[in-house]
Amino acid sequence: MRFVWAVAAFVLAALMIGAGIAERTVFQGPTSTSATMPATSKAPFVLIDGAVLNSREGTQTVRAQGSGKLFASYARTSDLKAWLADTSYDEITMGKNGKLSSTAVAATVTPPTDSQGGGGDGGDGGDAAAPAPATHSPVGSDLWLDEFQQDGVLIAPMKLPAGTSVLIATDGTKPAPSAISITWPLQTATPWSGPLILGGAILMAVGVLLYFLAIRHIRRSRGPRRKALPPLPVTEPIDLSEIQADKGVISATPQARRSLTSRRAFAAIPIVAVSALAFTGCSADAWPQFAASASPSPSASVIVPAGQQAPAVTEGQAGRILNRIAKTVAEADAKNDDTLAGTRLDGAMLAERVTNYTVRGKVPDYKALAAIPTSPLTVTLPQAQDGWPRTVMTVVSDPTDKKVAPTMMVMTQQDPWSEYKLTYSAGMEAQAELPAVAAAWVGAPQVQPDSKFLVMAPQDVPTAYADLLTNGDKSAFAKEFDSEADKLRVAIEKSHKEQLDAFNQTGAQTGSMSFSSTAGDQPPVALATLASGAIVAVNVFETVTVKPTQDGAQIKPTTPAVKALAGDASSTGIATTYSDQLFFYVPGQGSTDKIRLLAYNSGLHDAQAASK
Repeated sequence: MRFVWAVAAFVLAALMIGAGIAERTVFQGPTSTSATMPATSKAPFVLIDGAVLNSREGTQTVRAQGSGKLFASYARTSDLKAWLADTSYDEITMGKNGKLSSTAVAATVTPPTDSQGGGGDGGDGGDAAAPAPATHSPVGSDLWLDEFQQDGVLIAPMKLPAGTSVLIATDGTKPAPSAISITWPLQTATPWSGPLILGGAILMAVGVLLYFLAIRHIRRSRGPRRKALPPLPVTEPIDLSEIQADKGVISATPQARRSLTSRRAFAAIPIVAVSALAFTGCSADAWPQFAASASPSPSASVIVPAGQQAPAVTEGQAGRILNRIAKTVAEADAKNDDTLAGTRLDGAMLAERVTNYTVRGKVPDYKALAAIPTSPLTVTLPQAQDGWPRTVMTVVSDPTDKKVAPTMMVMTQQDPWSEYKLTYSAGMEAQAELPAVAAAWVGAPQVQPDSKFLVMAPQDVPTAYADLLTNGDKSAFAKEFDSEADKLRVAIEKSHKEQLDAFNQTGAQTGSMSFSSTAGDQPPVALATLASGAIVAVNVFETVTVKPTQDGAQIKPTTPAVKALAGDASSTGIATTYSDQLFFYVPGQGSTDKIRLLAYNSGLHDAQAASK
């Protein structure tokens, strides 16, 4: 009976393993499906609507074939259409019946004055009824969430978020590739192949065990087997040992048979090993997937205000943009190229760089400005804005290096064709605490310059702080600012005292020195915080003026930088201006908190002959 059970186990194991393998092979079916995009015109761009790519579940693989370098990118659909508004393109959409269609779209706005960021109107419409299409390369635009570029055949795997679409092109001038297809993976999970193969392997092992037990039972139930002796005469004594020696008979002992039987029994072990090997080759989709307990979504603890627009950039996108800015500025610094720097800097940041380049052109050993820090981004606060201009505020800090102060920065994009430019950058105070801000995927609305919902309107902050620097505690705004958190004001007062003391020792009898501060020419930028306040970036000018007090006297600069900008001497005096880039936390109306300085940066802005 044991042999019957062993054979039954072997047969059932073979059936189970065979069924499991068949489910993974012949019965599995195709692993993917694809769709070919409909024919398009000779437009330089093809826009594939996100609904087409998300019409099936799973990741999408976009495949395009053509000549030369091919390009693909994905971004928010609204951003792509805004970027394409000045040129013609083909849009591939999906109808209600699931059928794909291609529509030629003409340019709707006047193209920008230059290829990557001059003077476009951001998609609000142009004066001309049928503007001429623009031609510009899509490579490297700051709008893209990601981009791909390959020669001849482009294969781009992606997983599009909701509200995004794909752009296909060559160089922005030649027609876009016409051979475009999308492939989706099919759900080909075989949840019972794993259990079948594993169960078959276990049954195979049980069958081997039963077979071994059956053999052992038979061996024990029978006596030792010996070869029968030939008949001998009864009258003669027989020596059995001699007969066995003469006949060459060797008896097989039970122990020898046991050893032989064991080798035969364990010869089935490799079969179990093969089954185990097949079992280990099964992937996760070869097993039943049981529903896991629901975990709270990251968005469960964050409420997006009703009607708030999408954030300008993602966190990863902000990092790539900042890296591009830093790379371009580093090249400009190496060449003293203010035109190149102007492609990625603006406002106070650009003015500071231009001044540095001018001085370095005349004073070769003059120190260059510090490089733009890029990582790690510890805070990313994009403006919640669908249109333009757009603003992103970031904080770069290295938690492993406490000696380097975190850096706060503001980047702004003027229109869809422009690149983001760095407009503000300042090192944070050692004890500064950044107020709570929204997550990067939520974004923050921009606070209007004349907002009445803060204890001080953003546009009034630079004027008030300039008055505080000029008049100190006598300023009418002294009670509005937190003096304990303001290390810049202490440093400026100390610097003014040291300069005045040095001047009194050398030129007080023939000249005078005065200090003043005014609001800078850079417009303020303010993004809302979670506590109804705002982080406000402003620009303030500090001016040190030295004038002669006697007829015929001249003022001569004492530093190479001022001399390079203002000349060797001036009979009317010299005014040296420093530009301060400042970040403040401005509380909301009704708060008892004061305006707190978060970060600052001061650099030489200009030096010239003073007015009479």
